Amino acid sequence: MTEPTSVVWFRDDLRVHDNPALHEAVERGGPIVCLYVLDEESPRIRPLGGASRWWLHHSLEALASSLAELGLSLTLRRGPAEEVVSEVVDETSATAVFWNRRYGEPEREVDAALKSALRERGIEVKSFQGSLLHEPWTVLTGQGTPYRVFTPFYRSCLAQQAPRLPLPAPHDGLHHRRLPSDELSGWRLLPTHPDWAGGLRERWAPGEESARATLSEWLESGGAGDYADEHDLPAEDSTSHLSPHLRWGEISPFEVWRAVSQRRSGHRAEAEGATGYLRQIIWREFGYHLLFHYPQITTENLRTEFDRFPWEAADDDRLRPWRTGRTGIPLVDAGMRELWTTGYMHNRVRLVTGSFLVKNLRIHWKTGEEWFWDTLVDADPASNALNWQWVAGSGPDAAPYFRVFNPELQATKFDPHGEYVRHWVPEHGTDDYPAPVVDLAESRRAALDAYATIR
Repeated sequence: MTEPTSVVWFRDDLRVHDNPALHEAVERGGPIVCLYVLDEESPRIRPLGGASRWWLHHSLEALASSLAELGLSLTLRRGPAEEVVSEVVDETSATAVFWNRRYGEPEREVDAALKSALRERGIEVKSFQGSLLHEPWTVLTGQGTPYRVFTPFYRSCLAQQAPRLPLPAPHDGLHHRRLPSDELSGWRLLPTHPDWAGGLRERWAPGEESARATLSEWLESGGAGDYADEHDLPAEDSTSHLSPHLRWGEISPFEVWRAVSQRRSGHRAEAEGATGYLRQIIWREFGYHLLFHYPQITTENLRTEFDRFPWEAADDDRLRPWRTGRTGIPLVDAGMRELWTTGYMHNRVRLVTGSFLVKNLRIHWKTGEEWFWDTLVDADPASNALNWQWVAGSGPDAAPYFRVFNPELQATKFDPHGEYVRHWVPEHGTDDYPAPVVDLAESRRAALDAYATIR
């Protein structure tokens, strides 16, 4: 008799290590179909930004290579996911479909409808916890409600059962079912005319192998120990650079948590920095828990009084200098140029550039969120929205609106020798550098006056 076929539907989990859905298919035995669906048609599924599309192309190439080493092939299909997965089940007479969970509301609706439809046909369907250390319905207040403040959420996560151990990658020699597949080049995920991705190619190597090497090299170089003192210094750039790898699931949070925890236990001098880094992993969790419980976080103010805030129009004269790094404010310009060139921006500078947009320019945070969504390689639906609402003061556990990040003071404190600014804004201090588009003190006062109208 023909062995039953399993379909593993890859999404934001482009890896073979610690992939519960793939692990289940291997344990079940029989041929395996590895499927990725580019879904740009399902209602409410947000289209990927340009930098994300670039990363996805190369990450899928890397995943296909990793699967081939195991004896598996990656099938690429394009279309509404619910329809495509059902078609693949029909083509292969598959008896089981496995995937790792997603947490955005539109994605969950697609998954729930597909799971229901397949089960009605007698297909085994299982979903797994592969992207978060703690499921959103397991970390709640004593009243059974979601946390809206990070510190008690953090403490509650630490009080939970320790995250599970990472699963190993499967052994090679697995059975696969080869199906007709789209050509990745036909998806046109890469920019062509103009080709703006030169800086991304120079800066990043997408894929699981790169992700695991990045984590290992960062830990072995003492990065966890330096994190406490240097993670806010953009010129030092002592962060792990794992954010895009985590966003695409090229490495799991379980593997990161395990490795950093072991480093903390074995190197006491690095304990403070490692603890601070793990706190950031839980901040990522916080964003996804909020996205699950408050799906409107990506488009709506969670503090509804901000619906009445008198934002300025995001006209080209005000917005273009910010986007292109020509505001005349050196730290802001350095950050925006780093973003455009590399698809990344140091986290401290993200706070400064975000604050400048929503407070000094008084442009709605959604405008900034959309620009970051298009230009960041780690454009994460949960973290991107949470961080912008935090800066704007409109979200849960937000920085008060009256807390305005002064770019000059931030540069003095976190780029005291001007190395970061000099690297990205070499013309600073010359006649070629523009005058400031706003006066920092006056625009701060105007922002506070505007905030007073909704208090």
